[in-house]
Amino acid sequence: MTGHPQGSPVFLLHGTPGSRLGPKPRSSVLYRLGVTLISYDRPGYGGSTRHPKRAVADAAEDIETIADSLGLRQFAVVGRSGGGPHALAAAALCRGRVSRTAVLVGIAPSDASGLDWLSGMTDGNVREYETADNDWSKHVERLRLQADRARRDPESMVDVLRTQMTDPDLKVVDDIVIRRLLAETYVEALREGPFGWIDDVSAFRSSWGFRLEDVRGEVLLWHGADDNFSPVSHARWLAGQIPGAQIQIQASTAHFGAVEVLPEILTWLVAERPVPVRTGAGPASGAGIAVP
Repeated sequence: MTGHPQGSPVFLLHGTPGSRLGPKPRSSVLYRLGVTLISYDRPGYGGSTRHPKRAVADAAEDIETIADSLGLRQFAVVGRSGGGPHALAAAALCRGRVSRTAVLVGIAPSDASGLDWLSGMTDGNVREYETADNDWSKHVERLRLQADRARRDPESMVDVLRTQMTDPDLKVVDDIVIRRLLAETYVEALREGPFGWIDDVSAFRSSWGFRLEDVRGEVLLWHGADDNFSPVSHARWLAGQIPGAQIQIQASTAHFGAVEVLPEILTWLVAERPVPVRTGAGPASGAGIAVP
């Protein structure tokens, strides 16, 4: 936990691969916003025990367990990229405990009717998801090799992602602080191996284990218009499925723009009378099949 010790509690769910160390506002910023930010490693990442064959829906129980241990009756949730589906699981399954939910540069279910799921993604993401669907053992080996390389040379993973980024993302990731934070979260995420990453991909390509029409509370879907890791078509599709969801599409912004917009999203999550997020906000975090 970080931020205001008596602030409004907000769970921040990391991307894929990612960890609790992923980019977030400084504690002083969170204090000013009146936010207590709670981050944790999904099973298989960092120091978290693996939960093989977990579904996206299982995140709701994990979040409730943590909330109970902290004595929290109600809380808000924000999921970034690969954390987006898990945030929606909490909103659907945590029995009214989630006050508001924000999904930043999220993805839709792989069986989304009428959505060309891979369209607009980077070649690397398309290749990895197709390999996961058609040759699982080859996919696992590829992730193992990538995890090994990331542990030896954390900057290498950021460098690989840079080759696939649009200009808005390059501007975000070329900031030395953001680059360092991304490298740190990848190292922590993969320190015990690629297992969390493997299980995330499996969960995304399987049934999520809940219905989007069961999502409750106020929901904000924020997306960069130029995102090529999780394309904006996913957010538009989700907006048509989630009752009452707001959607904010940011022009001239891509995937890693979620890093810069997070303080504004947190303001919306904890406001007594939330107002729409301004459309001139700035660039997101995460990374497609690589999305913190």
